[in-house]
Amino acid sequence: MNIINATLRKTSGLYTVRCEGERISAITLQNASVAAQPGDIDAQGQLLIAPLVEPHIHLDAALTAGQPEWNQSGTLFEGIERWAQRKETITHEDTKQRAHTTIRMLAEHGIQHVRTHVDVTDPTLGALKAMLEVREEARHLIDLQIVAFPQEGIESYEGGRELMTRAVELGADVVGGIPHFENTRDQGVSSIKFLMDLAERTGCLVDVHCDETDDPQSRFLEVLAEEARVRGMGSRVTASHTTAMGSYDNAYCFKLFRLLNMSGINFVSCPTESIHLQGRFDSFPKRRGVTRVAELDRAGMNVCLGQDSIKDPWYPLGNGNILRVLDAGLHICHMMGFEDLQRCLDLVTDNSARTLNLGEGYGIAEGRPANLVILDADSDYEAVRRQVKARVSIRGGKVLMTRVPERVEFTAA
Repeated sequence: MNIINATLRKTSGLYTVRCEGERISAITLQNASVAAQPGDIDAQGQLLIAPLVEPHIHLDAALTAGQPEWNQSGTLFEGIERWAQRKETITHEDTKQRAHTTIRMLAEHGIQHVRTHVDVTDPTLGALKAMLEVREEARHLIDLQIVAFPQEGIESYEGGRELMTRAVELGADVVGGIPHFENTRDQGVSSIKFLMDLAERTGCLVDVHCDETDDPQSRFLEVLAEEARVRGMGSRVTASHTTAMGSYDNAYCFKLFRLLNMSGINFVSCPTESIHLQGRFDSFPKRRGVTRVAELDRAGMNVCLGQDSIKDPWYPLGNGNILRVLDAGLHICHMMGFEDLQRCLDLVTDNSARTLNLGEGYGIAEGRPANLVILDADSDYEAVRRQVKARVSIRGGKVLMTRVPERVEFTAA
């Protein structure tokens, strides 16, 4: 298969990308536009990218908003209460059906790599067992990383440590945590040390829901970063949300950023969800409730954006289109400068792939997997400005999905 007349990110000119089997075999610069031969895919000058990446979502909770009750306050904490109600009624097939439906929504938008957090504060580990099956059944559409996520705490939930250990034994890829939700600060610190020990012992990656609150005294990020630094695990560790950073004063953040840089950890922000859930206890002025995405990025740290939820107790909207989140995130995080817009797809492609530790399993380079997406745009800027959709998605050297462009006709005056 040849993909011809393709524009590649951060380069000029048109390219031909040749795929043999499931790998990219050659990338060549064209002298001019070329005519398609049988079997070729003509990109027509549009942007050919590595697949979009979803680094933070909760597939086990997707499509459950309003079941049995809506989150009326819009707070994180009521969301957890509503989810606890829904957990009492979930079944194996219910979880799988909702997850598969959501995965197809993601794949329709050119996403081929997904990290999902799965609630393991359940003595049966029912959701985890369902998602392990989904991981295999949906392999033709996406590569799925599963996080063992203790929604109700590790130390504060009865048997939390044992459930986390069992989840990894069953096949979870990533160890999670939620230290700010533990009953006490001491328990929060203890939970981080436990999950880091577990990850180090088993070789799992780490992704912690960290300081997802407006409380400026919630400072578990420094604990996680220091644990990552002293263990030399930074590239394998992710801090998700860190919304309390938006409430930290600059004097503390100046010191914190030094540690974060030394630790080498990754960051995920879910801007649409965070700006919805946070700031709920403020009157006016209201905080934005989002971490310091632009500041992290400009300090040279790896930060990416995720959707977090699709129609669940924490967030009632969402449709699988991560470019929608990118658009909102650029607004919310004050990243609308020329240079930000010229490279904005980094926040949902390369940076996310680094967070997921995909390494040579991702990217447009000879020898790498022939997983590619053609966007209906010729640059990052146009992709986000026009909110384009994936025109073609290629996986393993085969066309996975094509989209027929919509057609608009005006009637005569």
